[in-house]
Amino acid sequence: MKRAGQIALMPFPYTDLKSSKKRPVLLLRQLNDTWDDWLVCMVSSQLHQANPRLDWVLMPDDEAFSASGLKVASVFRLSRLVVLDGALMLGQLGSLSDARLHQLRHQLGTWIASDV
Repeated sequence: MKRAGQIALMPFPYTDLKSSKKRPVLLLRQLNDTWDDWLVCMVSSQLHQANPRLDWVLMPDDEAFSASGLKVASVFRLSRLVVLDGALMLGQLGSLSDARLHQLRHQLGTWIASDV
């Protein structure tokens, strides 16, 4: 069963929508109870691409790392969002705590509401 806070493997589309890449994503929120559509953010090992005002970097020494199911330090790219059908989920890697999920959602909402 899918739930917000899970880290899953899904095909994440490139911005030109011509192709996609299987990668970890964080399930941020199911859009409604009628469809299995999820707002997800990309998870990447390319730490240098992190937006310091928005994205969150998870390092192996962080207490949340072992539960994430990730193998290397990763950036949760809140600056890279997409809505995907839950049927595209290829597998579950791990999860984040409810507190961390709440923090990331708050961070995203604050960024969306800001003028800068």
